Amino acid sequence: MPPIQDHPLRYQLANELHARPFPTMKSPSTVIYLAVKQPEEAVHRDRGLDLAHLIDLLDRHGAPHPKPGATHHAAQLGRHTLKWEQHTEFVSYTLYSDGVSERPFDPVDFEVLPGDWLEQAPGQRITSLMLRVLPRPDTAEIKSKLQDWLVPESMAVSQVLDDNAVVAGDFRIDPAGHMRFAAFVNRETGSRRIGRIVQRLCEIETYRAMSMLGFSRARGLSPTIGGLDTHLSEIMAEMTGSSVPAEQTLSHLLTVSAELEAMAARAAFRFGATGAYEALVNQRIRLLREERLEGFQTFAEFMLRRYEPAMRTVKSTEKRLVTLADRARRAGELLRTRVDVERSAQNQALLESMDRRADMALRLQHTVEGLSVVAISYYAVSLASYALYPLAGPLGLSKGMMTALITLPVVGLVWLAVRRIRKGLH
Repeated sequence: MPPIQDHPLRYQLANELHARPFPTMKSPSTVIYLAVKQPEEAVHRDRGLDLAHLIDLLDRHGAPHPKPGATHHAAQLGRHTLKWEQHTEFVSYTLYSDGVSERPFDPVDFEVLPGDWLEQAPGQRITSLMLRVLPRPDTAEIKSKLQDWLVPESMAVSQVLDDNAVVAGDFRIDPAGHMRFAAFVNRETGSRRIGRIVQRLCEIETYRAMSMLGFSRARGLSPTIGGLDTHLSEIMAEMTGSSVPAEQTLSHLLTVSAELEAMAARAAFRFGATGAYEALVNQRIRLLREERLEGFQTFAEFMLRRYEPAMRTVKSTEKRLVTLADRARRAGELLRTRVDVERSAQNQALLESMDRRADMALRLQHTVEGLSVVAISYYAVSLASYALYPLAGPLGLSKGMMTALITLPVVGLVWLAVRRIRKGLH
């Protein structure tokens, strides 16, 4: 093939498809998992702090560092294998090792992450879990173990991946602060398939926890939304009456509308992220290809009863917020129209008043023009009389007669001159 220049991102984007492989593990194994999230503005956090915290843990075990700007890393920490991933809002640590402790879900297993290191984490724990991977015994023994390990009333158990394993969890936080999950795998189940099962269980729990942040936000907004709904209804009731000036009502309405828009803008990311995390939870459960195990509820059924109502609450709150904002916007448009109509009526009345005043001014002007003709004519006759008095003697006329003879012609000329000037101005 002739030489051709590659796009600068071609290899980077192709390698991204293979950047996060599933872990490979055997049975029995112990898995501990931790997800850390900053409480505020996690999307815009300083990601260098995440890497620095990881490097601190690696240095304690003499493990190699990740590449600068890496978003995932794998290393060996003693007998544990570490898988670190940096996500949009959180960072996850998965550590697994061969074998299981004699005490099921022993909190000592979590001490592979030192306490002082956990205290320095650039964020807070959003979830942590312990998972036991064991060879699959008969169903009666599985039931017996799960009855001892998990809370029966909230336990979810199912056969997964074409009956290659049985997975179980109760989604409850134990006294040590961790979730508990168990996976019983067939002896012929491969290490990569075991890794996929473990990773999907970790993802189900993490994305469930992240999506519940939206439920918390929705519950916190509900009282405020209810108050704004009531206030908006009162404002709309005022619009139908005439006791309150429209400008005052419009000012109150704009305040409510601005608060709703601001609230919707602040909650938009969290509600959108909640929808995305919910989709991931449901997708990961579908990928397990569950089958019922002797009367236990499956993970899908557990989510339908316990998790789905919370997600419906989030969607309902988001829709209610959008609906209220639309109502306020429509009410504002109606009120602005009413204000415009009232102002148009006021302007019309003002124009009619101006027309009347203009007509009165015109009449007054005509009156003044008549008086001005008289006044100008008086002074013109006087001037003309003084100019013609020398001719009165030769003509045998008295001064009074001379003045009388020129009065009418002068008045007529002044009137014609004033009329010509007015016509020129129009």
